[in-house]
Amino acid sequence: MITIEQLKATQDRLADLNRYLNIEDKKIQLEEEELRTQVPGFWDDQKAAEKQMKIVKGIRQWIESYNQISTEVEELANAFEFYKEELVSEEEVDAQYQKTLNMFEDIELKNMLQGEEDHMNCVLKINAGAGGTEANDWAQQLQRLYMRYAEDHGYKVNIQDLVEGDDAGIKSVTMEIEGDYAFGYLKSENGVHRLVRVSPYNAQGKRMTSFASVFAFPMIDDTIEVQIDPGKLTWDTFSSGCAGVQNVNKVESGVRARYMYTDPYTGEEKELLQSCTVTRDQPKNREMALQLLKSQIYNIEMEHKREKQAAIEAGKKKIEWGSQIRSYVFDDRRVKDHRTGYQTSDVNGVMDGKIDGFIKAYLMEFGGQ
Repeated sequence: MITIEQLKATQDRLADLNRYLNIEDKKIQLEEEELRTQVPGFWDDQKAAEKQMKIVKGIRQWIESYNQISTEVEELANAFEFYKEELVSEEEVDAQYQKTLNMFEDIELKNMLQGEEDHMNCVLKINAGAGGTEANDWAQQLQRLYMRYAEDHGYKVNIQDLVEGDDAGIKSVTMEIEGDYAFGYLKSENGVHRLVRVSPYNAQGKRMTSFASVFAFPMIDDTIEVQIDPGKLTWDTFSSGCAGVQNVNKVESGVRARYMYTDPYTGEEKELLQSCTVTRDQPKNREMALQLLKSQIYNIEMEHKREKQAAIEAGKKKIEWGSQIRSYVFDDRRVKDHRTGYQTSDVNGVMDGKIDGFIKAYLMEFGGQ
């Protein structure tokens, strides 16, 4: 049973939340932004209108989230009083207390996601490392992990491109995770994921190490413009008959965009590739591959801006793109994140998508950057 001090702590926490979210200012801001949507001809410029509606939606979500948690704190206070009158059980009060704490953590965590791109959908690309079937199987396990994570959080998953392994597993997959703040949360998954286990594919039952890389970037929409030089863009087409390509028919509906990108910050030129085999309609696949390409370019440029603006604190661990970030040791029942030190023995839970602890630890340590 919670104490009166714990109840008061939640009420104080609510007051603090009101202050640092500037709820009263947000209410005024919401009224002002809603007025902008009521001017004549608002929808004449659809892109500008959609951008404005996103601003309104974002402000409204913060106010609604605060109102919801305020209601839960009030419910907790009522439950505490009802317990004295024996109208509710001790277990019901404690359950309401835990629910309230969870909501506080959720909204405080989301408040760390202030990047321009954090609210966007997320594109995840998983590539198997060297090691053949073993590595391909590990890549497929990671695909399942993120699909389960998305399912648990009410996100929608769209598979944009999938290349199967020769014997089992997958060589690579590109999937879009669609939902509010999907990129903000899943950006923590960037890097190399290391698996250590007794391999089911090894006749001697040896302990094997496999690697797979996960690359997360925000999926931009029509309200963000990214310039593509048509002279540097070429296209490949292929059918499901190509080695390792999963498709839905035998015609050349699969497309691959090749773009020679010149980094405006470093002057480095490199080829960017994006494929799509999601439909039988080649023009639709081409449109999606182009959107993926623009999202990748947008992410590269946002990374440079963050690097330029970030003040790296002394003693903090450096996060390098593509560095090994997490180890999954199945026989020792341990999953550890090497950036934050967070670890758990619930290997099965992690592989079923229960990675909120890792995401929270990452945002708590690096979200301010």
